[in-house]
Amino acid sequence: MAAEKVAPPFPAEEKMSGEEGAPAVAQENASPVVAAPGLSRLDIERYSRQLVVPELGVRGQLRLARSAVLVVGCGGLGCPLAQYLAAAGVGRLGLVDHDAVELNNLHRQVLHRESRLGVPKARSAAAALKELNSGIQYVPHELALDPSTALQLVRAYDIVADCSDNVPTRYLVNDACVLAGKPLVSASALRLEGQLLVYNYQGGPCYRCLFPKPPPPETVTNCADGGVLGVVPGIMGSLQALEVLKIASGMGTSFNQVMLLFDALEGRFRHIKLRPRNPDCPVCGDHPSVVALQDYEAFCGSSATDKCRTLQLLHSEERISVEEYKTILDSQVLHVLIDVRPQVEVDICHLAHSFHVPLSKLERKDEECLKSLGQRISQAKQKNDNSSAFPVYVVCKLGNDSQKAVRILQGLSQDVLGLISLKDIKGGLMAWANKIDKQFPQY
Repeated sequence: MAAEKVAPPFPAEEKMSGEEGAPAVAQENASPVVAAPGLSRLDIERYSRQLVVPELGVRGQLRLARSAVLVVGCGGLGCPLAQYLAAAGVGRLGLVDHDAVELNNLHRQVLHRESRLGVPKARSAAAALKELNSGIQYVPHELALDPSTALQLVRAYDIVADCSDNVPTRYLVNDACVLAGKPLVSASALRLEGQLLVYNYQGGPCYRCLFPKPPPPETVTNCADGGVLGVVPGIMGSLQALEVLKIASGMGTSFNQVMLLFDALEGRFRHIKLRPRNPDCPVCGDHPSVVALQDYEAFCGSSATDKCRTLQLLHSEERISVEEYKTILDSQVLHVLIDVRPQVEVDICHLAHSFHVPLSKLERKDEECLKSLGQRISQAKQKNDNSSAFPVYVVCKLGNDSQKAVRILQGLSQDVLGLISLKDIKGGLMAWANKIDKQFPQY
């Protein structure tokens, strides 16, 4: 099909009469032009495709231009969110992130580039967005949001978008938004699933109304632990941007009492009706007890980071370092090494001499799995004349699941595995890659 020829919305600008090379055109013959007040000719051209949407129109576009949005996290959610807000003409974007661009970010954090590896994410995102729309004000905040900075920062914006990946930051941002009276658009993505909610908007609930107590730290999984298909946060961040734009332009949102759930595998969206605002909520209730920001890491029992968490479940004498394990290997001490990672991670990389027993099977006391493990230990014992407890070491990616596995194996009777000495390897295979074998893949 031939390309459609579209006439420009306005004729080319002509020079004033009397200027060098100006055409001899009488000014009184020029057609009067009446454009929307507050929008330049270039604004109208740039935003023309959304200006003609009746629900937005000129009034909505002007509201966007006067709006200021704080984006907390310039990662998998924050990148597509900020990109669409900038493209749509939101007047000021605050970009909060204390982290730097890493190679493993690029499959989902689409504003960053290989050329900006090591650059602070807030600065990298601002640079990319400026190339998209130079008429927007970008304010990089290269910091970790904490109780000393959050409230003052939130008060400087009209709407807050929570794109963080940890529980303490979610409580912190929620409480700051309630205390500052700002709507909060929140999303999350993990593996092949996503969620979207709008808090503290037009009488709707806040995050604490729905989740008054944080989950136990050992039950929380983030993208670093559980993985995510890059397009999933892209979808959720785009939906998040949609709700921010609807609120900022005056359309309003449908999600202040509804949770949107996305299942990427099934290609399905579901809506769950939420409870209304809790009048007894400690932060947004009728008689709030939280009137100032608190220590959210202490409240949640976990660190405010999207990095892989570090658990401490075992005593120091029940653990060994990767350096100590390397000495055991070099000394050719007979032992069994159990790798408790999921099969999908073992397929990526593993130590050749390890014996794979997924933690999930240990947790449900899988009889066939335990029988196989017992046989492996028994075979190794036959090569060892020593009657003392046979050494068994447990490894995982980071040294968290291996500690859980040691606890489970310690609870088994001696009849199952025989007399063994159990220890986990601190830091797991990623510590091995960092400190022992630089060629071992990191993921």
